[in-house]
Amino acid sequence: MAGKIERSIDELYRDDPERADAVVFGRRTGPSRRGFLEGAGLAALGAVVGGAIPYAANMPAGLIPAAMAQGSAPPKPSGPVYLNFPGKHDRLVVIGERPLVAETPEHLLDDDTTPIEKFFIRNNGQIPDQAGEPDKWKLAIDGEVERPMEITLGELKSRFRAVSQRMVLECGGNGRSFFSPQARGNQWTNGGAGCAVWTGVRLADVLKAAGVKSSAVFSGHYGADPHLSGDAARQALSRGVPIAKLMDENNLLVWEMNGQPLPLIHGFPLRLVIPGWPGSASQKWLNRIWLRDKPHDGQGMGGTSYRVTINPMVPGDKADPKNFRDLESMPVRSIITSPENGHRLPAGTREIGLRGASWAGDHWVRQVDLSIDYGATWMPAALQPQRNPYDWQRWTARLRLPADGYYEIWARATDSRGVAQPHVAGNWNPQGYGANPMHRVAVLVA
Repeated sequence: MAGKIERSIDELYRDDPERADAVVFGRRTGPSRRGFLEGAGLAALGAVVGGAIPYAANMPAGLIPAAMAQGSAPPKPSGPVYLNFPGKHDRLVVIGERPLVAETPEHLLDDDTTPIEKFFIRNNGQIPDQAGEPDKWKLAIDGEVERPMEITLGELKSRFRAVSQRMVLECGGNGRSFFSPQARGNQWTNGGAGCAVWTGVRLADVLKAAGVKSSAVFSGHYGADPHLSGDAARQALSRGVPIAKLMDENNLLVWEMNGQPLPLIHGFPLRLVIPGWPGSASQKWLNRIWLRDKPHDGQGMGGTSYRVTINPMVPGDKADPKNFRDLESMPVRSIITSPENGHRLPAGTREIGLRGASWAGDHWVRQVDLSIDYGATWMPAALQPQRNPYDWQRWTARLRLPADGYYEIWARATDSRGVAQPHVAGNWNPQGYGANPMHRVAVLVA
């Protein structure tokens, strides 16, 4: 490579992919790849990833190799901070400390049902103190209803039929770290999601008992978590959904998670689960649902909070509030849960088994395709059906590897409408919602 390199290639790709591209490919702009293919850049990159790159001719210019980085956000100099929390896996990654936020690395999401210990954490305020008898917990339903009610958890259990459904819960900011330039907020990769078995009663059954008025158009949800400031007059978070989504029969008022009492960190003793939409609508420590005759204006509504652009904006530019709409159904996403990124296989290995998961908000996943040659060719995975609506769909595949060397496995899901994951995060917005680029993992056969 010509010229002095002030950083290693892997550091350069993480910190300055345009300069790394110039160094490796021997150019700054233009479609020619001769500088890369003639050997110097290829040798340098091969040394970084640990082996020959069989499909180097297909590698897109400017691509940060999966062996180096998953997101676009700068990595912490000291590496990831792992969670130390009772009942939680010690390899969940802390991405926010006040409030506590922790994500699950993709390879820990390899279970059909996500264990509680591996389920991500997203808080907006302080964790409330929940002493006392759970069945005496009270939920108020008021506003645009014929019969406002205050009902205890014990009464919910005795008056309404309990159901159990395995459903995905996903943070609205999942994938945020893949945006460039960096968007505000916790820098999630793909780990702000999990699929648990939730047990409770159908929210629609309880709302019908309260008698929803025709004037009701939106909900407002409230929880017992104190604001970070400690100011009792301020809500940590209060979001809601349009009435049509609120009446979805899959929305649950839950008190169990995977057959166990709901843990405090996940909303004990009662939480709302509104699947398919941002997890912020699934209020933890739920104590009130307010039916309104207009869109809700609680904490976390309006402006650019949990909202995406109507028309594309220039990344990093000033936001025009009139160009934003609420983020509703979450975008299609697939993850490779096995092998883990950076997996090594013995020399001579010519086949690899893969597992993963896919989901698509209010929709279902039609297909998952995989590539080992940077998207030049694709092969379908074997996709399992859902148990029930909003369940994720597990998939498996076996891929042939033509030679020893470095491979990137790309996974791309397509939903029931025909909408597929993009190569890179698009539709940039200031708070980084809706980023769902294809998942990539690096594998080395050496």
